[in-house]
Amino acid sequence: MCPRSGLPDVGLTFFYSYKPEFLNPEKLEQETISRMDMRKKEKPVLQKIIFPATMLITFWTLAIVLWQSTQHLFLLFNFGYIGSSLGFGIGLYSLLPRKRKPFGRKVAQFLVGGYMLGFLGLFACENMQIEGFFFYLLSGFFAGAIMHYLIAKGFGPALFNRGWCGWACWTAMVLDLLPFTRNSGWVPGKLRWLRFGFFAFSLGLVLVLWFGFGYRYQSKTTELYWLLVGNAVYYGLAIPMAFFFRDNRAFCKYICPITVILKATSRFSLLKIGGKAEVCDDCGACTKMCPMSIRIPEYIKDGERVLSTECILCQTCVSVCPNQTLRISFGWDMGGKELLVERKK
Repeated sequence: MCPRSGLPDVGLTFFYSYKPEFLNPEKLEQETISRMDMRKKEKPVLQKIIFPATMLITFWTLAIVLWQSTQHLFLLFNFGYIGSSLGFGIGLYSLLPRKRKPFGRKVAQFLVGGYMLGFLGLFACENMQIEGFFFYLLSGFFAGAIMHYLIAKGFGPALFNRGWCGWACWTAMVLDLLPFTRNSGWVPGKLRWLRFGFFAFSLGLVLVLWFGFGYRYQSKTTELYWLLVGNAVYYGLAIPMAFFFRDNRAFCKYICPITVILKATSRFSLLKIGGKAEVCDDCGACTKMCPMSIRIPEYIKDGERVLSTECILCQTCVSVCPNQTLRISFGWDMGGKELLVERKK
C-alpha cells in the first residue's frame, strides 16, 4: 500500500515483477538456439551458386562447340546469351531471401523468353511455334527453331527436366504474372488429354498443307505471320483459362501441345526434386504452392524423388518448404509416376 494514499502501489509492483526480454535468460537462450539453427540450415554462398554455375558452363560449352564446328558466330552469341541469362536468373533465385526468390525466376523468364520471342521471332522473323518446327523438319532446313526444339525440348529435358517451362517459356512468362499462383488442383476427367489433341492438330495441319496443298514458306514475312497467329491463339486461350480455372498454369496442364514432347523426354531427366523423408513433416506447403499441383510429400515419404513428368523444376516447393527438406538433386531414376492433386467434384 502507498503510505500517503492507502492505494496499492502498482508502480512498485510492476517495477519488481517486470523482466525486460533482453534480460530474460530463457528468452535469450531460445533466440540464440533459433539463430544457431538458422545458421546451420543456411547454405554457404559457394554451395548456392553450384547449380547456376553448372547451367552457365553447360550452355557456354555448347555455344563454343557449335561455333567451332559450324563457324557460325551467331551460335556462340545465341547459346552464350541463353546460358548467361539462365545462370544469372537462377543465381539470383539461389541468393535472394526466400520471399524474394520468385523474382529471380521471373528475371530468367523475361531474359530468355523475351529474347526468344522478341529477337529470334519478331526481329529475325523465325517461326518458333511448334508448327514452324514441323515445317523446318519437312524442308530439311536446319533453322534456329530446329536447334531450339532439339535442345530445349528434345535432349535437354533428359538432363534439365522441364526447366524450359519453369524458367524460359515466353507464354508462361506472362501467365506467371497473373494472380492465381495457388490453385485447387487438376480438373478430374479427360480434360488433360486435350493437349494430345492439339499436338495432333498442329502436326496434321502442317502435313495436310505440305503434302496436300504443296504449301511452302515463301518469305520471312510468312514465317512472321505464323508466329504472330500462333502466339495470338496461345495467349488468347491461356489467359482466359487462367481466370476461368483460377490457375495460372491451366493452359500448360490441359492445352499446350509442346508438353506432349516434354513429358516424354523429361522421364529420363537426371535433375529432379529430392528430399529427406526423415525431415519432412508433411505440412503440405509445397503441394499447396506447386503451380502444377503435384503431391510432392508422397514421393519424399516413399524415398523417391519427384517422378512426375508435370514437374517444371521451378523450385517453388524448395523455397516454401519451412524445414528446407527439398532440393534439386542429380541422379538416375525413371519418371512417369504421376501423383497429382485433383479438384473435388
